[in-house]
Amino acid sequence: MNAPPTFESFVLFDGEKKVTMELDTKVPNAALFTINKDDHTLGNMIRMQLLKDPHVLFAGYKQAHPLEHKIILRVQTTADYSPQDAVKNSITDLISELSLLEERFREAVREKMDD
Repeated sequence: MNAPPTFESFVLFDGEKKVTMELDTKVPNAALFTINKDDHTLGNMIRMQLLKDPHVLFAGYKQAHPLEHKIILRVQTTADYSPQDAVKNSITDLISELSLLEERFREAVREKMDD
């Protein structure tokens, strides 16, 4: 089979960066973020969080190929807000939301165990 070994889907190799960014020269205030060793789960979460931001004009992602474990996130923002700031803020907000979800889940499990 031509599929790569499964560990290649999540292990970063020496010198490999998790995230790289390049400015999009075709569109103003836009950037492409390549996120290595991740898939649709993270891509869609970040995209949806970005779309909640009123300063984000466009947010989308794609997985270049099913056997490549990376996603390409494209973000365009208003002139007074950089794509880097938008991504940083969306990830910070996601971490807060997921922490709250974990806390509520643990409380619900504790309540269920006490019953």
